[in-house]
Amino acid sequence: MTHFMIAGGGIAGLTAALALHRVGYDRITVVESAREILPVGAGLNIMPNAVRELDELGLLPELERRSLPTRELRYYHRSGGLVSREPRGRAAGYRWPQLSIARGELQAVLGAAVRERLGAGAVVAGVRVTAVEQPECGRPRVRIEHRDGTRHGSASLEPDVLIGADGIRSTVRGCLNPEEGEPPWNGVLVWRGTSRMPAARMGTFMFIAGDDTRKAVVYPMTEVDPATDTVLVNWALAMPAALADGADAPAHQGAHHGAFRGDWNRPVPVDRFRHHYLGWEFDGVSVDDVLRHATGAYEYPMVDREPLPRWSHGRTTLIGDAAHAMYPIGSNGATQSVIDARALAHALSEHPDPVDALTAYDADRRPAMTALQRANRELGPEVVINLAHERAPGGFADIDEVVPAAERAEIAAKYARAGAFDPVTVNQGSPYAPSP
Repeated sequence: MTHFMIAGGGIAGLTAALALHRVGYDRITVVESAREILPVGAGLNIMPNAVRELDELGLLPELERRSLPTRELRYYHRSGGLVSREPRGRAAGYRWPQLSIARGELQAVLGAAVRERLGAGAVVAGVRVTAVEQPECGRPRVRIEHRDGTRHGSASLEPDVLIGADGIRSTVRGCLNPEEGEPPWNGVLVWRGTSRMPAARMGTFMFIAGDDTRKAVVYPMTEVDPATDTVLVNWALAMPAALADGADAPAHQGAHHGAFRGDWNRPVPVDRFRHHYLGWEFDGVSVDDVLRHATGAYEYPMVDREPLPRWSHGRTTLIGDAAHAMYPIGSNGATQSVIDARALAHALSEHPDPVDALTAYDADRRPAMTALQRANRELGPEVVINLAHERAPGGFADIDEVVPAAERAEIAAKYARAGAFDPVTVNQGSPYAPSP
């Protein structure tokens, strides 16, 4: 009757609870610091390798009902020139789709499944992990604080296994690595949000566009609403803070330091950055038009975490952003969190000793995620845009003369292999399916 405590009720933590239940565990407690688990954030693209694992958990039908399959990805140069276009999901030969979905919708599906399978008390909101001690042998000692209205209390617990799924500013990670400090910032700001767009003014494809300083990512996340003839669109924009702030730098300086690092939920007015993307139009989709329909915007300094020499310490380990927070490139944040959860549950089902299981999970996942973190620092597959701009800053008539097709294909294939989402690997089926 192993008791698992999961710190963090986001995508990584909820998926871990479901994955552990799938392999036979049922004493699982997810603690979430927020007093109410709200559908925060904008949109996500979930790659086929993660969709495969969510399908193994029985969630695919409901996820498909709430999302839109991503069928094509296009890269554009700032001038409007098409750099490349790639089929995605089933259109690219995968057995599973790639899904564009609002973060809140994914979290709602996961949360409902956890409550249904593990009981309403499996997720405890308003409880924050404040300290962790992991002795060389034995169970971790976890200090928690909880708040219920005006009442506040604290307690110490000793679960059999502690899983840190508490994000880029993970308390669990910090206790295991007390010298680490703040997430490093690369000087780039990211703005994210959603827009309810007239379907006629929105493409059916996902696109990433820009030059060597500015980027825009735009894609629809829902089918057309027949009542309003609109679709829900996700967008994300990025550029160096030094260019974005200009004369206003002192007013926004605090956003790039301290508590704002790793916080996706800092609202800012759209006019803070919209003027930087005037005139950006790609095959009929205007970035400015998308921003005019925005329901809100959030600002985020682009930060990640340095790769760790190990995630697992005795009976305590890390998953998701707590383990390997990376730049938001290549649709791998939520995707790899899902894979982590399944890999961890599989290791625990294969190794009777929890310490051996966490060690095996670490060996399976950490080297690959370290490589992916470093690939994202080099811009991953989006580097084709930078190459196009570097070689033809004023635009081009024929992309093959600027970045040959073979070079573009190898960039995409290399990144897919790094993330283990190339079609051959994915279509072999889940490596984390329960043993017969």
